Amino acid sequence: MDLRKLKTLIDLVSESNISELEIAEADGKVRIVKASGAIATPAGTSSTVHSIPAPAAIAPATQPAPVEPKIETGHIVKSPMVGTFYRSASPGASAFVEIGSVVKAGEPVCIIEAMKIMNEIETDAAGTIREILCENGQAVEFGQPLFIIE
Repeated sequence: MDLRKLKTLIDLVSESNISELEIAEADGKVRIVKASGAIATPAGTSSTVHSIPAPAAIAPATQPAPVEPKIETGHIVKSPMVGTFYRSASPGASAFVEIGSVVKAGEPVCIIEAMKIMNEIETDAAGTIREILCENGQAVEFGQPLFIIE
């Protein structure tokens, strides 16, 4: 599980009313528990006890086996901005490209929504789409690989 996904899960737990979350995936299992501590006010003021949520704790259940780094070949199309990745122009529409699609330089391959603006992302190289590295609706970072073109 990558760190961005883990941080997102931690933020969701800390901002919600749930106290515990456990997720198991093929590459490991993560359990996030929100602990709460009690802090009393100093004597002589008020006798009210305030509950302050503590940061979420991460307890990996299993250690994933070390994975050898994958050496990518081909041209990598990277995200030019932070936003949300979409494979098609609208919900229900067909995707711009699929694995095996032949693309020309300047052809749109996806949309990244940033600040409620839909930005068409065009490939800067011609070739065949070998791999799609993001899921539809996934948050992407600047410079994050989106596609691999052969």
